[in-house]
Amino acid sequence: MSGLSVDFELMEPEELEELAVKRINEGKLKEGLKLTLRAARGYERGGKIKEAARLYRYLGYLVLEKTGDLGKARPPILKSAYLYIDLIDAEVSKPEVDVDVLDEYCSNVLEAFATLNDRKNLMKYAGEFAKIYEDLGNTYEDRDDVTMAIRTYESAHRYYSLMDDGESYKRLNEKLISLYGQLAESRLENGDVEGAAEAFYRLAGYILSIFGYDIHFMEMMDTAAKNFEKASKLSYSNGDLDGTTTNLLKAQYAYLLAKNPNRAKLIGINNARILHQVVSSYLAKSDNEKAAEKLMELTESLIGIGKLKEAIETYRSVLETESDLKFRVRVRLAVLKHHAATEGSEELLGDIATLEYHLNRGTHTKAFELAEKVMLREGLGEVLRMIHRAEGIYE
Repeated sequence: MSGLSVDFELMEPEELEELAVKRINEGKLKEGLKLTLRAARGYERGGKIKEAARLYRYLGYLVLEKTGDLGKARPPILKSAYLYIDLIDAEVSKPEVDVDVLDEYCSNVLEAFATLNDRKNLMKYAGEFAKIYEDLGNTYEDRDDVTMAIRTYESAHRYYSLMDDGESYKRLNEKLISLYGQLAESRLENGDVEGAAEAFYRLAGYILSIFGYDIHFMEMMDTAAKNFEKASKLSYSNGDLDGTTTNLLKAQYAYLLAKNPNRAKLIGINNARILHQVVSSYLAKSDNEKAAEKLMELTESLIGIGKLKEAIETYRSVLETESDLKFRVRVRLAVLKHHAATEGSEELLGDIATLEYHLNRGTHTKAFELAEKVMLREGLGEVLRMIHRAEGIYE
């Protein structure tokens, strides 16, 4: 054993990590965990803080998953959190901040403190991160970079919401309404109807935060729907059936949320017909990736017109063609949107905004976990069981 110990001491952290994964996959968990810890410490000693943070995080959550003991998982999870805080400090000190990287680091820190039930640090760092993002937003706004200002203000908005800081939340909400309004008008002037529709859709969400699910929200969502519909016609006139179906789907759901179910249903039926043709075309070309995407759109369109059983069968075909976590999020999101439109639930629309936030940023695991919880809360357990069966999960 002493010989092995000496060998480990001579190994690079990358080699230790690779060996650790191999041991864990072989079922030698105890040895695998020890090697993982060695690798994490090796990365840290070598100044590879990002790799060390990633591995301490992996170690902590693996311990938690395998043992269910938060006490044992606490040290590596806490260690990863503070290493990510160091990385955040380094990132925001750069002349140009990589917002994608910053998003990942901040998310990992808050997830760690949430897992450890450490509300004090969760609130503390949510506040610090909100201020970082708001300052970044101010910088981008001063540069007239509306797109990046919106993105960073949205992150600040979410963190102020987490802190329940009503004054700051309202301030950011008003900024976002103003910026999305500017963006929508600018895109319309430049002939970007689809881009304008997206901006109107997002603008509706922030109007919801002020007025609730009332006429102000519905009118803005109706504006988004009309622009998505116009964009679909432009795509169709250019022979772009992909763009046509995508925009029709967005129009369908925007009309649903605008409380115009008749228009939504008409569009949904028309879109389903076109999508059948598009899917057949891609399958004939053996383009499974495109076929899966359009089958997913067909699933969403069918959910929107209330054909749930047919939608679930189509969803089964999606997963048989290409399995992807984002599809699992999207089927749940479609059900929740249909339910929100039916119930007129402001709370549910807030959850939907959070799901879309994570989906747009590629944090699919967080979106998936939230979608599962929200469906159960909303009394959609039977629908969720239907989805689970399509995914091959049987209770």
